[in-house]
Amino acid sequence: MSCLIIAEAGVNHNGNMLIAKQLVQAAKKAGADCIKFQTFKAETLVTQYAQKAAYQTRQSHGEENQLSMLKQLELSYDEFTELSAYCKEQGILFLSTPFDLESIAFLHTLDMPYWKIPSGEITNYPYLVSIAETHKPIILSTGMSTLSEVGDTLRVLQEHGAGTITLLHCTTEYPAPYEEVNLNAMRTLQREFHLSVGYSDHTKGIEISLAAAALGACVIEKHFTLDQNMEGPDHKASVEPDELKAMVLSIRNIEKAMGNGEKRPSVSEKQNMVIARKSIVAKKHIEKETVFTSENITVKRPGNGLSPMRWNEILGKTAKRNFEKDELIEL
Repeated sequence: MSCLIIAEAGVNHNGNMLIAKQLVQAAKKAGADCIKFQTFKAETLVTQYAQKAAYQTRQSHGEENQLSMLKQLELSYDEFTELSAYCKEQGILFLSTPFDLESIAFLHTLDMPYWKIPSGEITNYPYLVSIAETHKPIILSTGMSTLSEVGDTLRVLQEHGAGTITLLHCTTEYPAPYEEVNLNAMRTLQREFHLSVGYSDHTKGIEISLAAAALGACVIEKHFTLDQNMEGPDHKASVEPDELKAMVLSIRNIEKAMGNGEKRPSVSEKQNMVIARKSIVAKKHIEKETVFTSENITVKRPGNGLSPMRWNEILGKTAKRNFEKDELIEL
């Protein structure tokens, strides 16, 4: 099964529809399967007292708190309707993560094929119930959570009729330090809950996404931006279009390379077996009726004669004809 690659535009449009559409074009050109945004009403998402995270303070200047910052990053519901249609026109799947109940109800009208639940909503009971009751498939990020919390969330979702669920391992920091990625936890999630798993990548570069793909991730989500130097909270922790394209191509190559696990010569290897393997040959001129010994036979390429694995079988037998040096031994 092909890995679903989500280009996470998030709020990297900076509240500007022109930039949002440019992100759609860039994601399509890079080969991503879908582009994902974030849908919210700032005043229903955070209180006026919610302070910015450290990474938000470093990377987004001029706003006093989360509320004032997020107000500048909003797109209207009409704009999201337009974006959804634009994605269809461009031939790329549209997704957006809702951050409040009103946005869930709105996005449900756009008939997205999946819900993407972010790590921060994993303990939001009313939110989880509202998502589950749509009965759609869910992609659930699990950053900042324990196995117990993931289990609690899954019970809520499943009890309220959620569709199939895919779990994404995630480290919720921007950018995430490599030493805190703990990528093997992705496989722990799979073993514990017997669900499909993937990875939501907040690290710099693309190496960890590639490693996740090699470990069997069926979904890879990666933040991307048009320019890491743009003003805004998430740009520095996002890849630019060229990196996104390289990531997509590399993941597709990894998928080809994984194979079916059966150990056997490949089609291209078979044509090289004669060239690379060896045969038992005459070490020097051998007269008919001479006994084969380690003094008169040896092993050389090509491999179109008797296999050297039959060495002990050949020793002690007699030559049925004359053999010249380097000639393939026959019994």
